[in-house]
Amino acid sequence: MSRAFLIVLDSVGCGGAPDADDFGDEGANTLAHIAQYCAAERPSGGLKLPNLDKLGLGAAVRIASGEKTPGLNEMPNGLWGAATEVSNGKDTPSGHWELAGLPVPFDWTYFPDTEPCFPPALVDLVRQAAGTEGILGNRHASGSLIIEDEAENHIRTGWPICYTSVDSVFQIAAHEDHFGLDRLLDLCRTIAPTLHEMKVGRVIARPFVGNGPWERTSNRRDFAIMPPAPTLCDAVQGAGRQVHAIGKVGDIFSMRGIDTHVKGPDAALMRHLQDAVRDMPYGSLTFANFVEFDSLYGHRRDPAGYAAHLEWFDGCLPPILEAMRPDDIMVFTADHGNDPTWRGSDHTRERVPVLVAGKSGEAGLIAFSDIAASICTHLGVPIIGPGRSFL
Repeated sequence: MSRAFLIVLDSVGCGGAPDADDFGDEGANTLAHIAQYCAAERPSGGLKLPNLDKLGLGAAVRIASGEKTPGLNEMPNGLWGAATEVSNGKDTPSGHWELAGLPVPFDWTYFPDTEPCFPPALVDLVRQAAGTEGILGNRHASGSLIIEDEAENHIRTGWPICYTSVDSVFQIAAHEDHFGLDRLLDLCRTIAPTLHEMKVGRVIARPFVGNGPWERTSNRRDFAIMPPAPTLCDAVQGAGRQVHAIGKVGDIFSMRGIDTHVKGPDAALMRHLQDAVRDMPYGSLTFANFVEFDSLYGHRRDPAGYAAHLEWFDGCLPPILEAMRPDDIMVFTADHGNDPTWRGSDHTRERVPVLVAGKSGEAGLIAFSDIAASICTHLGVPIIGPGRSFL
């Protein structure tokens, strides 16, 4: 019996979304622009991702957008294509739910790009739940930048730092020592049901440490809306198979359809992926998210750091791919873009690469939900959602 591994490289988009202009992202292309940046700025030349490129990464970027990809010119030996999203969002829940066969069936609530941006009733809810006289932030911001701006005030007043972005999200940053990690998680857990009733996709706890400079920790926690219908995880679990989540996947699906999960920084998650390839039983699904492409380099508009993290990830793959069993497939994809050369600090609407180790051929331009259908087909469970298998 076969196994499936679905690996999401968070924000590693490849441009070309037909509706990108509706999101203000026409021309954004995470992978192509990083490759072009490396070709222009590095004495040694372009982006070096030999393992992903052999699976079809450069070819996926070119079919998605037609953009040049310096350094990514291998002839693919995997099954490759590029996927287009239909959900009206460029955020984590939209992307992951749709990859799992569930296009978002409603419109998310977004907060206006004003200061303040949160309604007074919501501010009162947070203030009362936190036991403080007020909140800090109350605006659209990059997480790392708003911590730099507000950390000293936060430590002085004890007020939580609350902010949002163009995504449907309410984020709270707080110092692990001065505010307390458990207190931060309890605060987010308390207010999440109200935000979810408003159709805000996630409440995110963003703990940090330090005394300036400040550093966000790996104790982030996402309190996401429960998927409103079955997903790939439910289909596999419902067939009596094991579903294992790596990274923030368990949070994104509120553990619906998931048996076990592990979390940590990307380096630890890579070790967990190695363990899963070695240990997961036949018929199982392992669903992983590597978030640091997005959180450390995309939002911070750091193309050099993003490139280095891609190369680190690629360099870890040979022993993992070699450890796959004969009937396994491993699907590498993304949930949205976050072009580090683009204006602002938010996600970008893009197609995403789809690379399948264990198969070969060209899938072409497909839908996000086709990935769920294909994994269902591979595992021999009923197809979930509107997708069609490309296997």
